[in-house]
Parts: sequence; C-alpha cells; structure tokens
Amino acid sequence: MSHRPVRHRLHPKRLPLCAGLLAVALWGLSPPGTATAAEGARTGCVPPGVWADGEGKPVPPVPLLRRVAESAAILLGEQHDKPDHHRWQLHTLAGLHALNPDLAVGMEMLPRRVQPVLDRWVAGELTEAEFLTQSDWRTVWGFDARFYLPILQFARLNRLPVVALNVERSLISRTARNGWATIPPAEREGVGTPAAPSDAYRARLKDALAAHDRPEPEGATPNAANASSNAAARFIEAQTVWDRAMAERIAETRRTTGRTVVAILGEGHADHGEGVPHQLADLGITETAVLLPWDADRDCDTLDGRIADAVFGLAPAREDGEAPRPLLGVRLDRSPGGGGVAGVGVGAVSDGSVAAAAGLMVGDSILAAAGNPVREPADLVAVVQRQAPGTWLPLTIRRDGAEREVVAKFPADPARQPSR
Repeated sequence: MSHRPVRHRLHPKRLPLCAGLLAVALWGLSPPGTATAAEGARTGCVPPGVWADGEGKPVPPVPLLRRVAESAAILLGEQHDKPDHHRWQLHTLAGLHALNPDLAVGMEMLPRRVQPVLDRWVAGELTEAEFLTQSDWRTVWGFDARFYLPILQFARLNRLPVVALNVERSLISRTARNGWATIPPAEREGVGTPAAPSDAYRARLKDALAAHDRPEPEGATPNAANASSNAAARFIEAQTVWDRAMAERIAETRRTTGRTVVAILGEGHADHGEGVPHQLADLGITETAVLLPWDADRDCDTLDGRIADAVFGLAPAREDGEAPRPLLGVRLDRSPGGGGVAGVGVGAVSDGSVAAAAGLMVGDSILAAAGNPVREPADLVAVVQRQAPGTWLPLTIRRDGAEREVVAKFPADPARQPSR
C-alpha cells in the first residue's frame, strides 16, 4: 500500500520553545508554559476528548488522523511522569495503525545499543521481565515501565518494528560538560553533526536553563559570567545533539523500511517544529506531524498556532485508588565520575519542591539516599518512589568539595506537592 505524504504544516518561521526542554521534564519539573501557579492563566480551552488545531479550535478527528497517518514521521509528545499522556499515545497509535498499518514505533526511552533486545521483544522471544532486565530499563530510563509496556505490547501484537531512538545518557552529559567537539568521532555512537538550531530555539533553551539554574552571586566576576555563557552554549549543544540522534534513527528507519515512524518522546523534543522536526528537515524528512496531549490546567496562551499540528484535550488527572507519586523536584545528571562512582549531579531544582525546601542546589552531587549509594539517577528515583507520605528522607550530598547531610521532608498529603 502506498501513501501520499502530507507536508508538515508548521511554517518554518514559527519555531518557538519546546515545553519539556532537555531533561527539565525528566525529573518532575514543571515545563515552561504550564499553568501550575501562574496568576491569571487561562485554562480549560481544549475540552476533554476533543482534538483541536494549534490554536485550540476543534477539528474532526477522522480527517485529521487520516491526513496525519500519511506523514513520514509522527511525533507523539509526552511529559514522562503522566499516565494519561501514555494512554493517549497508545490510543492515538492504535487509531493511526487502523488507517496506516505500515508503521514503525520509535522510542526515546532506549539507547541504540539495546536494539537487539527490542527486536527479540517484537519477535515474541522475551517476557516482560526479561525485556526489562535485558534492556536495562531501570538504569537507562527509570520512569515506570507500566507507562510504556502497553505501547510495546501493541507493537508486538501487530509485529510493528520498534526502534531505539536514543543514545547513552553519558554522551549527552559529556557534551553538556565539555562540548561536542571534544568527543572523538569514534565515541559519538554514529551521531552526525547537528543542524544549527534557530535563534528562537537558542533563546528559549537559555531561558529554560536560567529558570532552573542557580543565580549568579552578587559581585560575580566577568570570568564567572563567561563560564555561565559557556555552560549555556554547551547546554544548547547537548540538546541539539540529543535531537539529532533521535532524528537520524527516525530518518534511517523511514528510508530503509518505507514505514511511517511514530515516535514516542518528550514533547520538548517536538513542539513548535523545533528539536527533532528541525533536525529531520535537515535530513530531508519534511513530512513530519507533531501531536500533543493537552492537560486541563495548561495555559491556553501557549496555543499560539505553532505549538503542534493538533492537540488532544485531557480531563483533570487523578488516579482512582492510587496515591499520587512522591516527587523530589530535581533534574539529575550523571556526575563526571560515572562508571559506578557514587554521586549524581543536581542539574535543576523546581521552585516550591521538596528538594528546594531541603536546601538542594544546582551543582550539588547526591551521594546517598537513606544510606543507599546513588550511582545512577535511577537509584535515587527508586528510593523516592518508595517514600511514604509525611516521611523524611536523609540525603548525603557533596557541595563545594565537602560532604554534608540534608533531609527531604515529604508532605503528609502528596496531592499538595507540586504536580510535576
């Protein structure tokens, strides 16, 4: 069956900010544009169960999905810790499959090295437990596998290829620390030179970094300002490399299989036509569609006509019979040591979070949680997820070369903690 490709309808000049920038959404931080406590924000503009265009105007679902299903690549964005986002992705994938069975599923969650494991999964050779162990899920991703297993099961039932889109997190961390040019080509996992990001994308990434970074102390020297500027440049470069890595895998899959690639990825890599769509266009894949879930509390002003080809309204989230998950409120980065050395770096701290109340700061290294060594971000995530409401979590950190103890106090009512 042949499909006539539909060109991506985002105008090339309409390329503003991604809402889940870099790893900001990864560890429970509110992305820019979320209406958490924003005074006067308009919310509820996309009714639950309704598809709307990038301005929030309702659109008929069948013609929309029929048109989108013919694209070369379809990016289904998410905020990683939201169950309804993943349910929406599954149902959208099923709807697209009904219209175009020639699909492949790309997943940001897994690095390229686990592709053989994905192939065995699709072939039906692995149980869920075997797949999670062999893919090293807890270390490479860390978010609850229950969010993603229904999508993986759907792909296996329908024998759809599943493609690992990501690279090792250490490659992105090395880029953010030292710059892409310092990494030998043989250690780049095959990733090519990214297309330069637009000025708008650079500006918004800088804003995101500034919003979650520690402010410069009073009387900071010009050298400190230069260091901050260099760090921002490397941050942007790391995001661009990450986008490029996923775009290359999508483009390769499209060209070698002829299938439409449905990518499951953080919305910050896709919205406003930036990130992965921008890199795909540089690779010659211009027929790209971006679809996003739209939370009931999200600021309507971000529906600027450019954010996505279409959004789907979600009802206010509250899991029946399931307590809200505890959140520390940090973005974690592997420390320079890596390779089993204790300590993960704090890359950002969410305002009003448990971490902020505990006094955690950007630049700290978390060495242990409740006496358990923290060598990978997933080690800390696992401890936090076991934390009961109203309890205290002792953390051993390193700051300015010295170790110290801090205590994270989780609220008695988890529903009162920041929602992301």
